[in-house]
Amino acid sequence: MNEDTMVENRRYLYLFPIVALLLAASVILNLIIGTAHIRLSEILAILLGRVPSEVVESFIIFKIRMPRLVASLIGGGFLAVSGLLMQVYFRNPIVGPYILGISSGATLAVGIATLSSLSLGFAGISPYMTVLAAFIGACSVMAIVIFVASRMKSVIALLLIGIMMGYVASALTDILVAFANKEKIKHFVLWGMGSFSGFSWEEILILFFAGGAIVVGTYLMSKHLNAFLLGEEYAQSMGVNIRLFRVLLIFLSCALAALVTASAGPVGFIGLAVPHMARILFKTQNNRILIPACLLLGGFVTNICDLVARTAFSPAELPLSSITAIFGAPIVIGLIAKRRYSL
Repeated sequence: MNEDTMVENRRYLYLFPIVALLLAASVILNLIIGTAHIRLSEILAILLGRVPSEVVESFIIFKIRMPRLVASLIGGGFLAVSGLLMQVYFRNPIVGPYILGISSGATLAVGIATLSSLSLGFAGISPYMTVLAAFIGACSVMAIVIFVASRMKSVIALLLIGIMMGYVASALTDILVAFANKEKIKHFVLWGMGSFSGFSWEEILILFFAGGAIVVGTYLMSKHLNAFLLGEEYAQSMGVNIRLFRVLLIFLSCALAALVTASAGPVGFIGLAVPHMARILFKTQNNRILIPACLLLGGFVTNICDLVARTAFSPAELPLSSITAIFGAPIVIGLIAKRRYSL
């Protein structure tokens, strides 16, 4: 082991615990701060089961704040990993998981389910109908993208196709909104703002296990991801099946984004900005380090943004996508202006 590698390992040994501590601090803040202020000692007593579930504070922690907190941690981490995969695929730092129209496809499907007569009233019966519609829409766009990716080598062409698909889906959604009644529009607009509120523990388990399996698969591909960063010819010389690998990379990234979007609505900029934070903080392009770093930082940033969204003008709640945009846009502008960090 050379000296540079030893220095890097020492850096990771103290950076990961620091990020984990920041994440823990954000968790505590999210549990304490809210319309109803609950002291840390009370929270500990509730979590240890010393407070009856019928008590208001216990209900707030277990039924409102904890599910939202856990969902934002998991969803933010998954979006960050999805963005990292996109940036590896395009070898371009200014792309994110929604650049291929995933978010627009989910939005269009939810628009069809909630705004048109095609919903047959199901969207009003169960909130799961909205989740199902969003997932189908995101996966439909993903299937088209995978089909295109398997038949063309140009990543620029694929990028342009994704952008155009996003425009088409947005245009169709606007047409649906123009002919919908006000009550349906209200439900649709609330979903489109993006939020981790209202999550049930069943939804969180589905998100955790489905997305967790994808992240584990992604981590096992770290060696191939690193080789792909050095060029397709080099990756091929390392035994990587380039055509299959490209399709798999698109599938994993889109599937993670689809899972989160289906449950929480469109949450932008996390997948674009957080991978850059990980690269700058850990000073590496090694995906074995960046994947867990993105999981931790994605959860931390999303958690803080969600805290700001629900408390800044409490009891009114700000759209989460607006807060993440305010956070992420300066990072993107800085990258474009300085052009210091690239893949």
